[in-house]
Amino acid sequence: MNTGDYISERTGLLLVDPYNDFLSEKGKFWPKTKEVAEKVKLLTNLKSIVDAARQSGIRVFIVPHRRWEPGDYAHWKHATARQLATAEGQIFAKGAWGGEWHPDFVPQEGDVIIKEHWGQSGFANTDLDQQLKQHGIEKIILIGMLANTCIESTGRFGMELGYHVTLVKDATAAESWEAMHASELNAPTFAHAFLSTQELLAALTPEASSSKR
Repeated sequence: MNTGDYISERTGLLLVDPYNDFLSEKGKFWPKTKEVAEKVKLLTNLKSIVDAARQSGIRVFIVPHRRWEPGDYAHWKHATARQLATAEGQIFAKGAWGGEWHPDFVPQEGDVIIKEHWGQSGFANTDLDQQLKQHGIEKIILIGMLANTCIESTGRFGMELGYHVTLVKDATAAESWEAMHASELNAPTFAHAFLSTQELLAALTPEASSSKR
């Protein structure tokens, strides 16, 4: 798969669901993904990529899931089992610690915070496509949670909209190795590049990001 040139003005880093409940040791969802996350060095890789993107002048787009509020999904005709479980567990609850940004990924000046997505795609019923287009973004790099749900769904949607999609295999995690493997098998069907963190970092040097402008 071809990465192309990650020119800073045309590339956006999509950081998906960087909440305490997903990424912090005491987060409600952390026990489900801990084994995979620790094995792939998720937090270290996420931070390395975010730092490298900022240093290279690549804009960071925070792509957050809906923060649960009382009444969410209560009268929906077609709420999924995952959505109902989120409500029951009050995952990413608005106003609670679990629904706050992980301290390593608090938005900084210049970042764009996208409207919250209700399902799995960061594009569906949000302003992500509009914000990317308004900022001149043609290539998107996806990192965050979860590999086989929000990352995959956002990547597929992005490809359909005409973006060049890069997935980072060890800057995400899932609830099982089977789920991680499924996301890896699916990656070539929609992503233009499927890289390790080290491969991406090598492409995000200041020299690389400013080439062929």
